[in-house]
Amino acid sequence: MDALRKALRALSVFYAVVFFTFALLHAGITLGQLREPVIIPAVVAETLCGLALLGGAYRSRASWDPLLYSHAFALAGVLLGVLSLGLGAAPATALDTWYHRVMAALLGLGLSGALYVSRVRR
Repeated sequence: MDALRKALRALSVFYAVVFFTFALLHAGITLGQLREPVIIPAVVAETLCGLALLGGAYRSRASWDPLLYSHAFALAGVLLGVLSLGLGAAPATALDTWYHRVMAALLGLGLSGALYVSRVRR
């Protein structure tokens, strides 16, 4: 179980880096060939999701709860982004669509694993 916790903590840090990267892209900063339209609400949401994941990774040494809550928060942020893209509230690009789909799947799997293990150990 500790191996899974370490893996989820490492993945949380990686996911946070991905969120911060997309926050920069949505702020109008071009990273090599990667460009995204400027969407300020996306910058705020992605920054908050990244901070939540970093906090969850740091605080999860003694308990599974920070991993659970940070994954749930970040997944809610991604689903909000999916909703805004689906409703046409934000310009949709292929990269943005791919990013939301992949992050939703990864965060959902991480949340499922953390939830399962945290409940089994009680």
